[in-house]
Parts: sequence; structure tokens; C-alpha cells
Amino acid sequence: MPRLSKIFSRLSVLPLILLLSGCNMVVMDPSGDIAVQQRDLIVVSTVLMLIIIIPVIFLTLFFAWRYRHSNNAAAYDPEWHHSTRLELVIWSAPLAIIIALGAVTWISTHQLDPYRPLDRVNVGKPITTTTRAINVQVVALDWKWLFFYPDLGIATVNEMAAPVDAPINFSITSSSVMNSFFIPALAGQIYAMPGMETKLHAVINKPGEYQGLSANYSGAGFSHMRFKFHGLNQADFDQWVQKVKTDGTALGRQEYLALAKPSEQEPVRYFNAVDKDLFNAILNMCADPSKMCLSEMMMIDAKGGAGKESQENRERLIYDNRDADAADVTPVNASAPAAHDMKSMPGMDMGNGSSSGSAPASQPSN
Repeated sequence: MPRLSKIFSRLSVLPLILLLSGCNMVVMDPSGDIAVQQRDLIVVSTVLMLIIIIPVIFLTLFFAWRYRHSNNAAAYDPEWHHSTRLELVIWSAPLAIIIALGAVTWISTHQLDPYRPLDRVNVGKPITTTTRAINVQVVALDWKWLFFYPDLGIATVNEMAAPVDAPINFSITSSSVMNSFFIPALAGQIYAMPGMETKLHAVINKPGEYQGLSANYSGAGFSHMRFKFHGLNQADFDQWVQKVKTDGTALGRQEYLALAKPSEQEPVRYFNAVDKDLFNAILNMCADPSKMCLSEMMMIDAKGGAGKESQENRERLIYDNRDADAADVTPVNASAPAAHDMKSMPGMDMGNGSSSGSAPASQPSN
């Protein structure tokens, strides 16, 4: 009877194995050359580590069984404490694995650098002068994705497409908070950060519809921040572009500012007339014309700052004030500092615009 119960308990695991067989392990079965190389890196690293882990687990169990208390046939030598040959095995094997892992990591870190342009689209298919690349500018919004195709003059929301075997050059940024752009079948994740531009070079090698998502928590609508990525042959991609141009609407500064407001489960949208400077304005955090562009701010800083005259720029430097009550925001020329004003540095009162050459009386002197 105990034997039968043991057999049934083992058979009960089979349904779980069947459930796992239905999982789509896209990271281990990708469709893009970069993702395939990353998959291979995971496999090689795992195998190298298992060369040490499996013998250690086996020997641990073997020693526990071989030298159990009831085994009187096992040699008992309480004075034993050292073996040079055993020490060589214990230290040389892990050292060789670490050297191998270090070499693999060094090579792959350079080969799979997301900023490094592709030198091939697939195994045995190098990039040539006739290879047509596609440029895509990505903006992470709250909580949806906006894609610009600057060479085609179109843009989309929560849907993108690319031709098979065509290098894709991504430029990625965010409108408000840090996010992470991730298409598991295409390549590894890359962060999207406001005021910064990150790069990703990838290629899709198999036609199909793939899942894209945010891999970094960014607020209430994070779980729905997903999109469809279509890998298409050139003819189907041209048809998709034509559909966007036919069904799309205009996307200018005002349309973008309305789109950038937080929303969840946003439907797919197409835009056929896009402000050519809009992505650069988003990147510089000045899609709102009343805000100062980061490039302008850096130019002022490079020249040594604007002094007292810069007080008029204060409102132009408040980029994200969504959570503040309107009643708490004090006008610039008021005597009280604003709710989100920065702390003044010694000798400078940023609240009312006055400054002095010496520290306040309460400032301790050295």
C-alpha cells in the first residue's frame, strides 16, 4: 500500500509538467538575431556553472550517504585534515570556470552592446551597402508607447512594425518617469529615461506578431503598458505604412500634450502628419512651448549661468507638477516661495528673486 501511494504521488506531478509545456518561453526561443545571441549567452553561462554545481550536489549527497552513522564499513580517520591533490581539484576547477565565464562576459559585453550598430542581420548574412535600415524613435508615456518613424513621416501608439531582416535603429526616451522598453523576441530590455536618449540596435528574422512591454514599474497603469510588434516581409510592411497614412491623423504639440496625460489601456492610434521636431522637443522636455529646453538650459550653464536675470526662467523649469494642487502653487512674483521650490543655497534667495553677495546672518562662519 505505501508503494502504491508513492507511485500515485509521483504521477500527480504529470499535470504540472503538461501545464509548463504550454508556456511560451520566448526569451529562450526568440526570433531576432540579437535575442538569439543573448539566449546563447544564458545557455553557455548556465552550462559552465553547472559543471561545478552538479558535481558538488552529487558529492554532498554521496558523502552524506557513504559516511552515514550506520555504515561501519566506511573508513574513519578523525586525524585527516589535508590533501594536496584534493586542494588542487577544489581550487583549479572553479578557477577555470571563472576564467571561462570572464572571457565569455568580456566578448559578449562588446558584441551585444545595445549602442553598437549591427554588423549582421543573421548568421551568415552580414550588413551590406544595400541593406535598408529602419529608424524608430520610442517615447514611454503614462501608460502607453509612442513610436515615431522619422523617415516615413508617421507615428503610432501601442503598435509598431518592422521588415524582416532589416536593422532597426531605436532611439528611446521617456516623457515623465524612468521606464524600460522590452520586446523579448527581439532583444534585451533597455531603459527609457526623461531628458535622456538611449539606443538599441536589433533585427527581427521571422515574420509574426510579438509582445512588447514595459519591464520597469512606472505607476498605476504599468501592468497594461503593452504593445504589439509586427515582424513583416517588405511588401506587408509597405501595406502597413500605407494603412497608417490612410487611417492616421495629425500629431502636433497640442495633440501630443493631450496624449501624454496619464491613461490606461490606450487603443492603437495612427498619425500620418507628425511634427518633425516633436521627438527632439520631447527629449529636451519642452514639448510644452512654455518650458525651457534642456539644450537651452545646458547652453546657459555652459556660459556660466544667467545670474539674477534667470529668475524669469523659473516657471519654465518646472516640468512635472501634476501632483500639486493648484492652490498650493504660488506665483513667481509672490513673496512666499512656491510649494516645489528648491532650497536656497547660501547667499541666494530663490524664492523672491533677491540675492546678496554674503551669507545670511544665521549662517555659521568658519
